[in-house]
Amino acid sequence: MNKYGLIGYPLGHSFSKRFFTEKFAREGIDACYDNYEIEDAQMLLDVVRQNPELRGLNCTIPHKQAIMPLLDSISQEAREIGAVNVIRIRRNETGAPTLEGFNSDVVGFRESIKPLLEHKHRKALVLGTGGASKAICYALTQLGLEWKLVSRSKRGDNFTYDELTADILRQYTVIVNCSPVGMHPHTDEAPQLPYEAIGPQHLLFDLIYNPTETLFLKRGRERGAVTKNGLEMLELQALESWRIWNST
Repeated sequence: MNKYGLIGYPLGHSFSKRFFTEKFAREGIDACYDNYEIEDAQMLLDVVRQNPELRGLNCTIPHKQAIMPLLDSISQEAREIGAVNVIRIRRNETGAPTLEGFNSDVVGFRESIKPLLEHKHRKALVLGTGGASKAICYALTQLGLEWKLVSRSKRGDNFTYDELTADILRQYTVIVNCSPVGMHPHTDEAPQLPYEAIGPQHLLFDLIYNPTETLFLKRGRERGAVTKNGLEMLELQALESWRIWNST
């Protein structure tokens, strides 16, 4: 039986495990999906060695960058982004593995937000500077949007939260939350924004999907903004992972 799985630390609740387990059962696919909680990225090699049936892995925080030196090849897109979240495992006749790295976050986010974009959406604020934000910025560039990062401290030409003004939000009508602020169980928190400047011209996208509506999205919706959470992005990202694992 072919095996697939997820590496990261800590894992806890896993969307991927539920998604693929249900997919395999629904479609009669003889495969299984397991979580491999590894504290050190180097332990990836132990997981692959100890599970010869493994054909593919998803990778989540904090290893999306740390695993890259361990891989035999990396797609150009993932290399430009600087993060890998899909590993395809090929094995030769002796069972020796070849590990190939890809990034499916780009496809997931791009295809999820694309139907909501209108002519008025020219510039985007990307909240957070972690691994996920790299793929989001890459996808926004593909979609023809200018973007600026927002973080708590000043780095390069990014904005800090303290610098955000109503005038800036009038220019940047797409806001993407790539930070964990507002994620369960901290559902009473939201990124520090001048929400009074948000209106019907805005599109707010939150990578968080638990809760279904974060306080960030709720405040945007109450002011007339179009809002979307990260659930469909995750589903599209998972389907792209499956395509990668099964492509020649």
